[in-house]
Amino acid sequence: MDRRGFLSLFSVFASFPLINKVASASPKKLEMSEIKKGADIGVLYHCDFPQEDRFRTMLRNINNHLSVYDFNPMKIKVVVVAHGPGVKFFMKDLSGSPWDKETLKIQELYEEEKSLSTYGVEYYICNITLQRLKLDPNKLHEFVKIIPSGVGVVGHLQAVERFAYIKVQ
Repeated sequence: MDRRGFLSLFSVFASFPLINKVASASPKKLEMSEIKKGADIGVLYHCDFPQEDRFRTMLRNINNHLSVYDFNPMKIKVVVVAHGPGVKFFMKDLSGSPWDKETLKIQELYEEEKSLSTYGVEYYICNITLQRLKLDPNKLHEFVKIIPSGVGVVGHLQAVERFAYIKVQ
C-alpha cells in the first residue's frame, strides 16, 4: 500500500469516532440570552397539545406562513416552542416515555419538521418537561434546541423579541 492509500484508509477509520459522536450528540441547550429574532418578522407557534392531527395542521400552517415570505429566513423567523405533551412530536422514539403506547408516525413527522428547518424554522423543547417526565434528551431529533422553560420562552419571545403568537386550535 502506498502512502496515499494508507492516509486515505487512516482518515476513514479515524473519522468513525467523530461520526459516532456527532450522530449521538445531544441537542444544543440555549440560554435565554441566546434567543433572538434575527429577521424582520418573528412568529411563535406554541405546541403544548397531544393531538397528532392538530400538530400536522400546525406544520402545514407554518409551511403556508413561510410561503408568503418566499421561504426566506431573512424575512421571517418561525419558532415552535414545545412543552408538556407537545414534546413527543420531536422524539426519535417514544419508548420509556408517557406516550410509549401511542402509534405516532414519527418518521413522517421527522421528515416534515426537518424540511421546515431548512427554511430556518427552529424547534425549542422545554427542559423542565424533559426533567419532570425523565425524558432522555438524546431521544430528541438532532435539530431541536433545549430551552430552560417552554412558558418562559413563550413570554420572552412575545415581550422582549416581539414575536407574534399563534396556537393551532
